[in-house]
Amino acid sequence: MPTKTLEQLHDLVYKALVNAGTSPGNAAIVTDALIAAEGDGLRSHGLARVASYADQVKSGKVDGRAKPEVSLTAKAALRVNANSGFAFPAIKAGLERATELVRETGVVCVAVGHSHHSGAFGYHVEGLARAGLVGLGFSNSPAGIAPWGGKVPIFGTNPVAFGCPRKVGDPLVVDMSLAKVARGKIKLAADKGEQIPEGWAVDADGNPTTDAKAAMKGSNTPMGDAKGYALVLVTEILSAIMTGSHFGAEASSFFAAEGPPPHVGQLFVIFDPDAFAGPGFQDRLEVLFGAILGQKGTRLPGQRRYEARARIKRDGVKLDDALLADLEARAAG
Repeated sequence: MPTKTLEQLHDLVYKALVNAGTSPGNAAIVTDALIAAEGDGLRSHGLARVASYADQVKSGKVDGRAKPEVSLTAKAALRVNANSGFAFPAIKAGLERATELVRETGVVCVAVGHSHHSGAFGYHVEGLARAGLVGLGFSNSPAGIAPWGGKVPIFGTNPVAFGCPRKVGDPLVVDMSLAKVARGKIKLAADKGEQIPEGWAVDADGNPTTDAKAAMKGSNTPMGDAKGYALVLVTEILSAIMTGSHFGAEASSFFAAEGPPPHVGQLFVIFDPDAFAGPGFQDRLEVLFGAILGQKGTRLPGQRRYEARARIKRDGVKLDDALLADLEARAAG
């Protein structure tokens, strides 16, 4: 298997997106996010997305040249219209404005609408945490989870992310799909003809399945079963209705080039911790973390991501021949 550095892959992905019709500015922002995911070992949200992103730009499902519009709708409320473009430029624009505003208001809410796939969701809140802020994010996605007791998917796997700064070292980042596993992982298994573990999904008839292709036609299992379904519902309300976007059942696939723009939404709540807890926030945080890590066998959420980041930065990324060939062909134009 060939190995490439993240820098080499960044160049390939950027060229592939530009050649598909993405503006250079948007391509740079999207590429940064995809390479960050690949560099953290989150392969279902990294290079595996390039082909579908590029094909959707070509088909017009995603407007690769869209310019997000940011508007202040109240003293601490920002609305961002992604204008059928990629989520990453829209989220970046909204969070940059929120980072400025939150120093005055203490808390800011950012609603991103008419958006697209938001990638590895922790990527967005990590940036906030490195700026000394606490961030909480919600997103919906195309239908892949049925309501508890039902068979027909209504909700997406609806990721939630949380990030907060630490006094020393990398911030705490929690990034999780509200399904037992992200749908992108099942899609990767389906593409490779691989089986999935029992409990991840059910088929179209509501029966448990280990067939990844059958799972893609069925429904993901929510984490925590009925309680997880309740969290999925809350996230759908916050990220779809609060942002004026499509429900998961109304959104088109993130993977297929055909169809209208998915127009999903993302909602972020950003806190300046000093406005609430004062300067002692991080000291108290470390007391809590110390109690956790003082127990044998424990770790903080996100630690594996940082470990993978260090390893991949050092050793590079091993690629399937077919994936590398496709990237190189798209980059060549």
